[in-house]
Amino acid sequence: MFKPHVTVACLVQAQGQLLVVEEQVNGRATWNQPAGHLEADETLLEAVQRELFEETGITATPDYFLGVQQWIAPDNTPFVRFLFGLDLTETVATTPHDDDIDCCWWLTPEQIISADKLRSPLVAESVRLWQQGARYPLQLVAPFQWPFHEGAHPASAC
Repeated sequence: MFKPHVTVACLVQAQGQLLVVEEQVNGRATWNQPAGHLEADETLLEAVQRELFEETGITATPDYFLGVQQWIAPDNTPFVRFLFGLDLTETVATTPHDDDIDCCWWLTPEQIISADKLRSPLVAESVRLWQQGARYPLQLVAPFQWPFHEGAHPASAC
């Protein structure tokens, strides 16, 4: 049965710089946007807020939705990544709460795109997508009847 990994990521921008988190993957330092897997019983927005806090210490709600990225990793793992954007007025200090995150860096888009330490090609692609200027309302990925309350019945499928 096909079950892609559903992930969320947040491209954080302040004063023309973008925030990346650094973590060790297979003994190598890699950069990524604050990102992680969608967990059971959480919405996409809740997931991205949680990951943003866990990996950077920033408590914020993304300002917009950037898009969906579908990718198959070199090990044939399929991913569906929901990318959000957050614009801050200034760069802020970070405090990662996730032990997997070594540190955070504020970098220019060019530094990220040209880096050889990206966790995946989606990191640079996210920057390029952000540079293109498209911004979508968060309503585009709003949950439907969430959470499902006891006593409520889904529409019948006739």
